[in-house]
Amino acid sequence: MAQRIRKTILGKKLGMSQMFDESGNMIPVTLIEAGPCTVLQVKGIAKDGYEALQVGFDASHKDPNKPKAGLFDKVGCETKRMIREIPPQEGHELEEGQDFNLSLFDGVEKVDVQGISKGKGFAGTVKRWNHHIGPQGHGSKSKRTIGSTGQSQDPGRVIKGKKMAGQMGSAKVKVRNLKVVNCDVEQNLLIVCGAVPGSPGSYLMVEESL
Repeated sequence: MAQRIRKTILGKKLGMSQMFDESGNMIPVTLIEAGPCTVLQVKGIAKDGYEALQVGFDASHKDPNKPKAGLFDKVGCETKRMIREIPPQEGHELEEGQDFNLSLFDGVEKVDVQGISKGKGFAGTVKRWNHHIGPQGHGSKSKRTIGSTGQSQDPGRVIKGKKMAGQMGSAKVKVRNLKVVNCDVEQNLLIVCGAVPGSPGSYLMVEESL
């Protein structure tokens, strides 16, 4: 059974706010500027070996490098800050240079949002993995240490995937099945219930939930 192609659009996180439902309950929401996006290249099986749309989002005032400048000149659009590949959109024959907006998500009730999480630098296991702390009495030397990491002589090494201190955040994260509260096509504004990865101003990829 072939997997259904999901509607996809690029966007930017504007920030969080709150709204009230019909019962008067407060719900946290995230405001996303979704689209408009410009199709930069249509990839096909005959030439590229797969089908996809290369799209650009958010105008940039910086001069692009030569390959990107040639791509933008060929399509006839302004420089874009974010360029990604998305699946072909069913029911929409999009061509190079054509724009599409949030009207693509008309009728969509839930979405998956993917972005880069906030970077928190080097962190220990207590903060990074929510480990318990050790004894806090005077003289204790193991309050926030990692504890045992190896297995003595067998296998005599640290197993891959061991939860240890390291870089926290600044990773690709996808939040699934977020309820769509409002979809304003005229203002390119998508409001979803809950939080999404990244800080205000960071770029996102919004997909229809399966």
